[in-house]
Amino acid sequence: MTHRQILEKAVEELSKAGVDEASNDAFVLFEEAFSMNRTGYLIHGSEEADWNRIRVYEDMIAKRASRIPLQYITGKAYFMGLVFNVTPDVLIPRFDTEILVEEALKYISSDANVLDMCTGSGCIAVSIAHGSGAKVTGADISKEALKVAKTNRELNNVTNVDFINSDMFEAVNGEFDMIVSNPPYIRTGEVLKLMPEVLEHEPHLALDGHEDGLFFYEILARDSLRYLKPSGMLIMEIGYDQAEEVSRLLDINNFTDIRVIKDLAGLDRVICGRRK
Repeated sequence: MTHRQILEKAVEELSKAGVDEASNDAFVLFEEAFSMNRTGYLIHGSEEADWNRIRVYEDMIAKRASRIPLQYITGKAYFMGLVFNVTPDVLIPRFDTEILVEEALKYISSDANVLDMCTGSGCIAVSIAHGSGAKVTGADISKEALKVAKTNRELNNVTNVDFINSDMFEAVNGEFDMIVSNPPYIRTGEVLKLMPEVLEHEPHLALDGHEDGLFFYEILARDSLRYLKPSGMLIMEIGYDQAEEVSRLLDINNFTDIRVIKDLAGLDRVICGRRK
């Protein structure tokens, strides 16, 4: 079989399986299996493919057709221009979360001290440390997630990041100029409605925000005051319909300058406030 025939077959298989962006996913996996970019494909598409690589590719396509996320198959994801290792122990970094990092970087100096709560893969912590030079601490309850975060620190050659195992603020010490977080915020009743890639493969611990989706925001708004320096900032990702409720939590916990930032789709995505 030629490279072109193999790719066309894969696109058809993923389309039948109901995979969104079947053509894109088929080619990303093609690049992985055959070590061939689009230019290479244009040149060598009509050539016969190596059988060993075909078998590797077919296995990848079968996994994607079963709705295993693309990033878990390749083992990597891209975020803020950096590459991150990902496993089923961590959420896959989302493009929308870059808005949180971009907002944080507006206010961080190289001598700042930053806490990333619920760090997961470490994509936020590593990106902030890489982009600002600030000292960053990433905290997470999952020891397995922290193993992945530490590999991402090494992968991106960032030395100004530490990671700690902590149930929210339980093991956190010191004061911070900024606390950032992308906490679990999906309502428990909504988790079962998520697409198969998320529901069946991504860690529920990092998704479920309890009954009303506000459980972790309540902790963050209340307890971060003990760890933020005067005028320190709290910046969090939120669900598209949570801005009003989270704003109220920040207001009653003595935050000021509360602002909501929208994503590229015009939906509420990030909220920030400053300690009075």
